[in-house]
Amino acid sequence: MKVLVETSARHVHLSEKDLAVLFGENYSLTPKKPLSQPGQFACEERVTVVGPRNSIAGVSILGPTRKNTQVEISATDARTLGIPAVIKESGDIANTPGCKLIGPAGELVLQDGVIVAKRHIHASTAEAKEMNLHDKEIVQVQITTPDRSLIFDDVVVRVSDKFAFAMHIDTDEANAGQIGPNTYGEIIKKN
Repeated sequence: MKVLVETSARHVHLSEKDLAVLFGENYSLTPKKPLSQPGQFACEERVTVVGPRNSIAGVSILGPTRKNTQVEISATDARTLGIPAVIKESGDIANTPGCKLIGPAGELVLQDGVIVAKRHIHASTAEAKEMNLHDKEIVQVQITTPDRSLIFDDVVVRVSDKFAFAMHIDTDEANAGQIGPNTYGEIIKKN
């Protein structure tokens, strides 16, 4: 069972309310390029993420807007910002640290929402059924590269008809295995 492994660099998902604070009332995100997940896109817009220790400028926004604002960073980014690296599934922002976001029209302080995304595999219902994968199942993924092959453990499978089959890891994880574009991993089911 091979799966495309994609690197998910630091990014921000904004709620409509927070988009208005950062970019102005009635602002609409400007799609730059589509992403592998259906309906998702990278935007032209960028923000600055500010932590207690440092800031990172030019952080990408992914669209469309969501119910809650969420900032996804790597553990290295968390150290740079001075924010605890809390590993969570995307969308689960309970008990997570916050940060400040600065946009061209304003800034806001998030009380929570900063996560290091848990490595995961997106699969549609049909793809999951075909591969005998189940929502919230934990698998391993073996990745073979010329110099730094590795096995990722604790990979959560996320199943939805809104998903397309792909594994997402952060930049720290990609760098650990020298994983570049068009890298595939082998899914290993845990018994």
